[in-house]
Amino acid sequence: MNYIHKPLIKLIIISLFFGQGCGLMAQVKKSDIDKTLDISSLEHPYLYFNKTDKKKLIERINSDQESKDVFRKMKAKAKVWMAMPVDKNIPIQGKNTRANWSEEDRNNLYAKYYKENRDNAFYLAFLYQMTGDEAYAQKSFEFADAFCDLTTWTQRAHEFPIIYSRIMPWNVPDDQVNFNFDHYNGDSGRLMAAVYDWLYPVLTQAQRDRIRGALLEKVITRVRGDYEFHWWATAYRCNWCGVCNSGVGLVGLTLLKEHPQLTDVVAESYNRINSMFNELGLDGGWQEGGSYWNYGVHTSAFFADALKRLTYGKFNLFKNKRLLDNPVTFPLYISLPGYKSLNFEDSGGGGWVGSPHLINKLATETQNPQAAWYRNQLNKEPDGVFDILWPRPTFAGLPPSQPSLHFRTIDWWVMRSDFSSSDKVIVAGKAGKNDDPHHGHLDIGHFIIYWNQEYFIKDLGKSGYDEKYFDQDRFDYPEASSEGHNTLLVNGEKQISGKYYKQPYDYNIGGEVLDFRTNANRDYVLMDPTNAYPKKQLKKWRRNIILEKPKITILLDEIHAQKNAEVKLRFHSGVDVKIHDGSVMLEGNEGKMALIPITDQKFSIKTGRHPSQMVNATQSFNWIDYFDVEFMSSSKNTLFSNLILPVKDQNQMKKIMSSKKMEMLENGDMKLSFDYENQTFEYHFNKTKTGYLLDEN
Repeated sequence: MNYIHKPLIKLIIISLFFGQGCGLMAQVKKSDIDKTLDISSLEHPYLYFNKTDKKKLIERINSDQESKDVFRKMKAKAKVWMAMPVDKNIPIQGKNTRANWSEEDRNNLYAKYYKENRDNAFYLAFLYQMTGDEAYAQKSFEFADAFCDLTTWTQRAHEFPIIYSRIMPWNVPDDQVNFNFDHYNGDSGRLMAAVYDWLYPVLTQAQRDRIRGALLEKVITRVRGDYEFHWWATAYRCNWCGVCNSGVGLVGLTLLKEHPQLTDVVAESYNRINSMFNELGLDGGWQEGGSYWNYGVHTSAFFADALKRLTYGKFNLFKNKRLLDNPVTFPLYISLPGYKSLNFEDSGGGGWVGSPHLINKLATETQNPQAAWYRNQLNKEPDGVFDILWPRPTFAGLPPSQPSLHFRTIDWWVMRSDFSSSDKVIVAGKAGKNDDPHHGHLDIGHFIIYWNQEYFIKDLGKSGYDEKYFDQDRFDYPEASSEGHNTLLVNGEKQISGKYYKQPYDYNIGGEVLDFRTNANRDYVLMDPTNAYPKKQLKKWRRNIILEKPKITILLDEIHAQKNAEVKLRFHSGVDVKIHDGSVMLEGNEGKMALIPITDQKFSIKTGRHPSQMVNATQSFNWIDYFDVEFMSSSKNTLFSNLILPVKDQNQMKKIMSSKKMEMLENGDMKLSFDYENQTFEYHFNKTKTGYLLDEN
């Protein structure tokens, strides 16, 4: 049995950070780029491929079936784009709203204009390079020209000073926040840099100047020399850091022939993306969740690839040790059977994490067998330019040897029997810090149970992004609040954030995993979420969770509060909930689970509903159901257990209920037991100085 002690973990982390194991790459200066890049030899196209590479790409399109299919689909779509008139009548953008591009643009006309002109220009420019058909180039420029007409490439909701007074920046003083550059600028700079590079050979000087001028105006001049006023520039734990810096860096690279001095922004992008990669966990974890891991790493990879090529591998961000050691560990472990993923924080959870070409690239660059295996499991159809540029890895993949994992740096954890079975229970949860002002939730101590491709105990996911979501009012939304997660409330006391507007970070706010064990038969985690609360009502909370493989979950909460305090253990379910006498039946499409309290406390089970609505009412009002196991604490230290396991029917549930026992032993230890499927299960918890701990034996 693997038994990981928290002090040992901290020692390992400290030694890795200050020792050679950290593997942090040195800061790059403008002069370093100048010495390495022979700008005089550059000839467009060069950003992602040169003339020699292009021949190989064309060969791949003709010989590799996957690349051939992607290209065929792209050409089919291009028939529509080629026949499409380019509308240069820019729709009204209007005033800000977080839910859409503007209050006046309820039909997303401005957003459509923005995305259609930009993306069509990009795809048609690539088709021109692969076919030599100048008709593609001409149409690409028409779309690009319309996109350059926009006053800004910044989304209205992100423009300074629209959210200046509400945003909670990462590590920039609240009165020094500049919002004239957002991730839309970064994405657009990245795509239009490629358009400029690919169309350059066939454009007139005036046409080149048209795109170049827009790249300078809407990307370079908004950032260059002013990084300290862009909160994302040093927000190394935020996806924006990768998106924005990658866009700026790629524009700098594509304009080097005309503006060789832009090697300064290239160096800046390298250093800042490298710093973001350094914030990946020691085992690959990312605090913002799966979808934002993909967005940040994905967009950074475009710049990393271009710079690596142009510097002949000297400046290679793919060699960052954090990325090199665990290129896909995080998305792999948080992906679930049935093509879902853990939706903690604002991360979505609608599919497996990662764009196919990104996983291709990471696997190839790192030669990681788990990355290659994950790519072959990834049920996403390639459909874009980079699925051709970055093909599947050619080496064999291998699944991880250990199905369960504790992401130590962010304190997330996943417990499962294997990676292939949907009929075996998966339990996952998180501790960590409540200090993420961008996409974090107040969810320390939270957990989910996933079985037969359904959430029997679920995370609500994210709310829509509206006017209030990115200030401290975010935590009034059930999706982001502690009462909207599977946590607890003592006399109504909620969790608190580590960052509020015009207040410094409090890095002590949050919780930690004290113990994580895994073997073939049983996984165990012990969390301490105490410091996520103000501790006026809840003095201490330790949450023990056991997965008795393949399908039994045991929850033991140790709660320190005043005698007669009202305690609510809260649960949200993704299936039908039916309350029975002293238990809950959770009824899914493919099976049933019972939630059975095991306690000497007098308790009740009650249902409730959260109201949820966007502030600007662009989404309809809805209710979110939950149920509470409630009791009044009989002493200052209360133990309360819940058993969650599959059952055939109510009769089986009753048999388990009749067998359940919680016994307090003379030495202060505690024993839990119950009968299930002709077997007696017993768990011994040792009383230690700090709290109850599962006995190893």
